[in-house]
Amino acid sequence: MKNNSLPEFQKYLRSKNLVNEKHITFYVHWASKFLAFSESNRNLSRDLQVQKFLNYLKAQNNIADWQIRQADDAVQVFANQFLDGEELETVIPSDVSKIIEEMREALRIKHYAYRTELSYIDWTERFYDYTVNLKKKDLHTGLDSADVRDYLSHLALKKRVAASTQNQAFNALIFLFRHVLKIELRDLNKTVRAKRGQRLPVVFTVDEVQELFKHIKGENLLILKLIYGSGLRLMELARLRVKDVDFGSNLIIVRNAKGDKDRSTMLPESVKSQLKLHLEKVKELHEEDLTAGHGEVYMPDALDRKYPQASKQWHWQYVFPSSNLSVDPRSRKIRRHHKSDKAIQISMNNALKKSGIAKHASVHTLRHSFATHLLMNGVNIREIQQLLGHKNVETTMIYTHVMRDMTNAPESPLDILQGKQ
Repeated sequence: MKNNSLPEFQKYLRSKNLVNEKHITFYVHWASKFLAFSESNRNLSRDLQVQKFLNYLKAQNNIADWQIRQADDAVQVFANQFLDGEELETVIPSDVSKIIEEMREALRIKHYAYRTELSYIDWTERFYDYTVNLKKKDLHTGLDSADVRDYLSHLALKKRVAASTQNQAFNALIFLFRHVLKIELRDLNKTVRAKRGQRLPVVFTVDEVQELFKHIKGENLLILKLIYGSGLRLMELARLRVKDVDFGSNLIIVRNAKGDKDRSTMLPESVKSQLKLHLEKVKELHEEDLTAGHGEVYMPDALDRKYPQASKQWHWQYVFPSSNLSVDPRSRKIRRHHKSDKAIQISMNNALKKSGIAKHASVHTLRHSFATHLLMNGVNIREIQQLLGHKNVETTMIYTHVMRDMTNAPESPLDILQGKQ
């Protein structure tokens, strides 16, 4: 590992579109720090070098938590993606580039989200890199289920990825083979699956939710209240459009949710007045954009071709728009996108830290709390399933275990013993 790899790492980040352009310099900075640190730890494996480096940063008083998180992301990408590829001579055949472009086109035809497109393309490139450079397979002999099975097993055994990560790779390869290569995969049951035991979700108590809300204000408070009060996923909230808030019926319509399904959930009465005031400000911003020659918003399912003027209409605008205009990465048009999910997560983390709540929580914890608190209030499990948009009630049933732990926990034998003294 030499410092001359840093300019290449910078190019890698830019070419893969892994981080915002303004963050690339910082990622390279952390990679440089890691390189210097690893020189004195050559006896350790790379995984241990990474862990030791992060432990070293956490011990420094002058490095903020957000910087450690950024360093973690940067070093993981540098060590586990960039350097892994650097150590091999990349010999991806030129016709793979054509396959990548065909996959990109297929994803857009099927209206997959831009984030999903980036993820699937990345997994496809990694799959071909593994097949050619590690497995040493001649692609002209064709690909089959065994290649997918080997790669997924490689992720579980060598890379030690989480079950959710392996599933993401699996879905990307299913799409590649089915829609691009026109090959139906079979006999994948012998694949080594990443192990994941049952995990109970982290849930706030009602008092903790109240305490959390004391340490956040304005638009960010409204966002967290809606997520908790309506059971929304983070990106469902971010992508919410004006037309999908029904004040008269106290409903929020969630479009193209997980599984590409629509659903309705409750609009809390207590946020309606604040939400109406917020929308008045958003409308003023939209009118300013229109006056400046902008005012377009991304339209789902190619509706911009069917209704060319709809993208500038008020009811299609995002409820929580970004504070800045940006260039759409697909159309290259200047638009106002929705508020960044990272910005929402950061506001949540700041409120959590200020509240002193000692739980490993995130924005999604508010959705878990929504479901659990409804159960505690006697709402039927089937109704909660519909509000959450779960395909199977078994997924929703996990909250019954949490509720039992919170409300009907048996008395500890120690407490019984102490009570007799």
